[in-house]
Amino acid sequence: MGKFIGHLYPGLYLFSYGLYQAAVVSKAMIVNDSLLYLSCPPRNKGRWAGLWGISYGGLLKLVTGSILTVYVVFCLDDMMVLMDKKYPPRFLYPKEWQHLTMFILLTLNGCVDVMSRNLLPQRCVLLEKGSLVLTFYVLLLLLISHVQDTTGIELQIHYLLILVVFLLMLVLTIELWTPDTFQLLLIEAFLFLMMGSWLMQAGFILYRPVTGYPWQDDDISDIMFVTTFFCWHVMINQTYSKIYLGKKHREEPRSFFLPRRKQ
Repeated sequence: MGKFIGHLYPGLYLFSYGLYQAAVVSKAMIVNDSLLYLSCPPRNKGRWAGLWGISYGGLLKLVTGSILTVYVVFCLDDMMVLMDKKYPPRFLYPKEWQHLTMFILLTLNGCVDVMSRNLLPQRCVLLEKGSLVLTFYVLLLLLISHVQDTTGIELQIHYLLILVVFLLMLVLTIELWTPDTFQLLLIEAFLFLMMGSWLMQAGFILYRPVTGYPWQDDDISDIMFVTTFFCWHVMINQTYSKIYLGKKHREEPRSFFLPRRKQ
């Protein structure tokens, strides 16, 4: 799971989820709608009205987490064995078990979202936010432990990933008290985009370098360019936020931006 596919697919999911979040936030900003209780468009009244209330984000988490969980379990030749049969017994596949824990958490978080929006008599936003925050607290702990035996390029890549996860954890924690704040939700979408794109980039750097030659752990230039590429990801993903803010600026220029001074 620690190979190219193990970085590409989770990164692709996170990037797609970030795009979904950005689209939801930008649409709510344009029509001045609530982000927690999106109104149903008039054209969707009737037989298709139920589709509007489905938690698509929760379904995406549920399906993706389930697929990745199954992949982790079956990607090893001897399956997921916890301990060997030697004496004294030793734990096996520590990183794979950490990956499995991450994906199970993602699946459970998707279940919570679907249950809150589609099964409970009344939606519980605090339950959804709390579940997501708890997921990222555990993810941060797992990532810190994940880099214990890494060095050089891989260590630098994971340090930058941990930085994004830490910032996202802080934003999600603040959202427990202000869940309907546009600014925080835009930052959340941006950080999901960052996390996804950087995870995909990590797969190419570590396992499929574009040049065909592996990056060198003892080359300071390679390590410095890892950070440079990360900064490029920040700039590229920032453009998405600017695009969505630009839409809002054209619709309601005084509701989100400071007015211009008169000449």
